[in-house]
Amino acid sequence: MRSDAFSKCHPAVNFLFFVGAIGMSVVIQHPAYLLAGIVTGAIYYLLLNGKKGWKTILSLLPMFMILTAINPLFNTLGATPLFHFGSRPYTLEALFYGAALASMFVIMMLWFGCYNKVLTSDKFTCLFGNLIPSISLLLVMVFRMVPNFIRKTQQIIGARKSIGKGISENATTKEKLQDGGTVLGALTSWALEGSVVTGDSMRARGYGTAKRSSFMIYRMTATDWILLTVMTLFVSLTIMAASFGQFAAAFVPNVSIAPVSWGLVTYICYLLIPTVLHVKEAIQWHISRSRI
Repeated sequence: MRSDAFSKCHPAVNFLFFVGAIGMSVVIQHPAYLLAGIVTGAIYYLLLNGKKGWKTILSLLPMFMILTAINPLFNTLGATPLFHFGSRPYTLEALFYGAALASMFVIMMLWFGCYNKVLTSDKFTCLFGNLIPSISLLLVMVFRMVPNFIRKTQQIIGARKSIGKGISENATTKEKLQDGGTVLGALTSWALEGSVVTGDSMRARGYGTAKRSSFMIYRMTATDWILLTVMTLFVSLTIMAASFGQFAAAFVPNVSIAPVSWGLVTYICYLLIPTVLHVKEAIQWHISRSRI
């Protein structure tokens, strides 16, 4: 991960920000707010991942289109039918609603991707290790499972190719399935063995048997407290805007969307906090280098 100012903040600040960003994204269906969530999430994801982040973002586009197109097949509500599948109308309003649901999915994927980069396992353990040691260990293992699985799968495939047991380009579907089953079996054995070893190792160390002491490398600084204050202010204003009906949006049976107001500004300001810190640090770094 590239150097990121927000990642250097206290884990509590990181965690509370992502709770707010992801939490608000699952309840907002207003198109303007959804667009703001996608844009701000994509910008920060690219700042964290660089050019490699484009691959993930572009891979979300087909998912967005599929989820949007599928919704009217199940939800037939709407006053403007575009065409019919048999006796079931394919309505414009249901298509808009599908786009809103797909946008919520994209936003969550982007912010969860940023979460995995910023809130590392050591930060999560720092926050919850003393409160829920067993669950904390389990969640850390779950969070690191997917990247470890991908890395181990590549190692297994590479090892099989090196001994001449890899799949050829002209292989049949049956041969590809057999090769995939072999790789999956090896991967499953490795995962089960690793979980047993990890559990035995932590049990031998007495993990979770009593309240443990720990060395905390993270300390709340003045910057962290300022960020918490700013985050609380923006969230409070955003919730106030929601209570005034500024987030209201209905798509079926008729489209009814509240006009854009000042709540959008506070929402965008909240989501831009990590990006602003990242850009600010980058500018300061370039200024410092130019003075050398």
